[in-house]
Amino acid sequence: MLTESIDALVNDPAGIYVDVTMGGGGHSREILRRLNKAGRLICLDQDEDAVKNVPEDERVIFCRSNFRYLRNWLHYYDAPQVDGILADLGVSSHHLDDAERGFSFRADGPLDMRMNQQASRTAATVVNEYTEEALASVLNLYGELKNSKALAKALVKARAAQPLQTIGALLEVVSPLMPREREKKELAKMFQALRIEVNDEMGALREMLEATSKALKPGGRLVMITYHSLEDRLVKNLMKTGNVEGRIEKDFFGNLLSPFGKAAKMVVPSDEEIENNPRSRSAKLRVGFRV
Repeated sequence: MLTESIDALVNDPAGIYVDVTMGGGGHSREILRRLNKAGRLICLDQDEDAVKNVPEDERVIFCRSNFRYLRNWLHYYDAPQVDGILADLGVSSHHLDDAERGFSFRADGPLDMRMNQQASRTAATVVNEYTEEALASVLNLYGELKNSKALAKALVKARAAQPLQTIGALLEVVSPLMPREREKKELAKMFQALRIEVNDEMGALREMLEATSKALKPGGRLVMITYHSLEDRLVKNLMKTGNVEGRIEKDFFGNLLSPFGKAAKMVVPSDEEIENNPRSRSAKLRVGFRV
């Protein structure tokens, strides 16, 4: 949904825009194509692999940082309010294709899953050091796995004999507990849960979203591409109520108090895009307009 997201984001060619998930740089390059010489683009990404994808353009400022620090960087670069903020919350194909990063169960590699490779917590940390109860909670909350308790019990039993350090070792333990007809989907949920925990993705997303209402100018646009219900719920709540909890607040006259008003909209991928990129099947594009 590259075209749809940038169409929704950029309405002033001389504006200041932020891509908080630069990744491979595809969205950033399209934003720059829509800006004139006066426009500016601030890019954030915590992955050192993203550095090589920074567009060579004098209008670009790159911050190697988690997007939870969005407001800090905007103040640092004297841009406390901007015209638009974009986030694509999906895992990049680069991460999935690089076995050494440990994001996919399709190839063996270390149990890593860190977006920021300087961080200390890895998937191996979670699998080997969390209590059985904490492991079950992670798998249930972030992967919505119905057999989370059984999986956690099996992992704790296996690691008692030898720490689990590789994807292959993890699969050897959990695969027998996965329904054969849904094995790939269940493994994807498990890897999603571990990745979210390793990178504190939900905590970072909450902080970034809560900063957007102050970081956007009146009329500014918030464009978010989500891929699973947990993150989509936070985005939807923010755009509807102005807070990630979905807490409804009204003024004296009963009008909803939200910095994003009532103009939020959602777009889903076209059949053609899903055919070209099956991973986009679960994607939702949400757009909020700052009042």
